[in-house]
Amino acid sequence: MFEATSTKRIFIQEVGPRDGFQIEDRFIPTADKIELIDALSLCGLAKIEVTSFTSPKAIPALADADAVMRGIRRQPGVVYTALVPNLRGAERALAAGTDELNLVMSASETHNLLNLRMTRDQSVARLLEVVDLAKGSGAALNVSLSTSFGCPMEGDVAEAEVLGLVERFLQQGVAGVILCDTTGMAHPRQVASLCRSFLERFPTAELTLHLHNTRGMGLANALAALEVGVVRFDASLGGLGGCPYAPGATGNVCTEDLVHMLQAEGHPVDVDLPRLLAAARSLPELVGHDVPGQVLHAGQSQDLHPVPASLEDIRARAQAQVQA
Repeated sequence: MFEATSTKRIFIQEVGPRDGFQIEDRFIPTADKIELIDALSLCGLAKIEVTSFTSPKAIPALADADAVMRGIRRQPGVVYTALVPNLRGAERALAAGTDELNLVMSASETHNLLNLRMTRDQSVARLLEVVDLAKGSGAALNVSLSTSFGCPMEGDVAEAEVLGLVERFLQQGVAGVILCDTTGMAHPRQVASLCRSFLERFPTAELTLHLHNTRGMGLANALAALEVGVVRFDASLGGLGGCPYAPGATGNVCTEDLVHMLQAEGHPVDVDLPRLLAAARSLPELVGHDVPGQVLHAGQSQDLHPVPASLEDIRARAQAQVQA
């Protein structure tokens, strides 16, 4: 059995500026991206995924990656990370002062071919070139395994396949791995099983869970992971996000909804929820549409409403009926 997570700090890692903005039709101006990230930096988040150093042709919404990474105001204790798909992206990310390189490939062979135009073995070889480049740079290394909980073309991906890929990277000095539910196919029992197996097999690795809410199970899956010992979670402000190469994928688990749930249950989450909600309120104007986050619309569960002035009249009428 794992130690109860209620005594462990839970780390929330914001991915909205990358995963959220990458699929938006409207280009978010560079200055607005920087302003939002600076606001998020004051919320107590463990990491912020600032951008993606991919080809501007592939993801034009993040064509300003270099300017954004260089322009943010960094806060002590916050790790500023970026998605890096290849050697060229890694070189750009390191030149911009990125704290952590988040390498990415798919656990599913089909999704990897469609997304990256490579087999999984080719992706591993390409990403290990990035690992070699980063050694001695001071930047941390993390690998995101997309479709770890299922591929929309293949279906379930075997745990052995996922953990085998994890082992190949950890053996080469990668410190952290993110298991990604790219299209929201995961369910709580599956999440608990894979995360438990990961933690038992790789107890010193830094495991993060990256969940999507495509089928409404995001928060339930987070609780299932928490119960087996996971303490790091990716989430996206406002519930923005998705994958341009994953049919049916919708937004990530919403950061403010996740924080609200965990804090309501008494878990140690050192995130300033009111400040986080203030940042989320800027999103509809930035992206030009409403966002799916629930707490943003409904308020915190402990937010009470004033008693209507008519209450005393209603009470008096009720008492009169009893006396009659």
